[in-house]
Amino acid sequence: MANELSGRSVAVLATDGVEQVELTEPVRALKAAGATVHVVSPKEGSLQGWNHLDKADPIPVDQPLEGADPARYDALMLPGGVVNPDQLRLQPKAIAFIRHFVESGKPIAAICHGPWTLIDAGGVEGRRMTSWPSLKADLTNAGARWEDSEVVTDRGLVTSRKPDDIPAFSRKMIEEFREGRHAA
Repeated sequence: MANELSGRSVAVLATDGVEQVELTEPVRALKAAGATVHVVSPKEGSLQGWNHLDKADPIPVDQPLEGADPARYDALMLPGGVVNPDQLRLQPKAIAFIRHFVESGKPIAAICHGPWTLIDAGGVEGRRMTSWPSLKADLTNAGARWEDSEVVTDRGLVTSRKPDDIPAFSRKMIEEFREGRHAA
């Protein structure tokens, strides 16, 4: 439905090294569903997208993380790419931004390596999740119940494994973002 998310605001937290399609395709789906979407980043101006191991396109940043207020957003999307979440995990402001969504019970969607940042934000313990397979041990060690599925939803947390899962990920993300808050 074209206006499922009308009136909803979604933050997409990313930085250099993001897997481009894992940002652009879910953002396209969110906008098609009527959401207002902002790419939030520690970078200003633009960040560098990647297509696996190859440099892709610059992606415009809508809101620098420095001045971003997570309270103004209804939901959070975390795209993958190995470098993107690895860099975000080292930035206290990025983890605090994510932690706001975890603690407030706002819905979160994370794909591929995106769930990595949820470990540092305290958002995986006791949750059913999936991710890129190399994160299985990290997520399990942090208390998640990892499974190899196209998309996994647990109390407002939507996770997927890889770019091939984007259609299912986007559908489930829109559904959860439409439903709103969940028990943290």
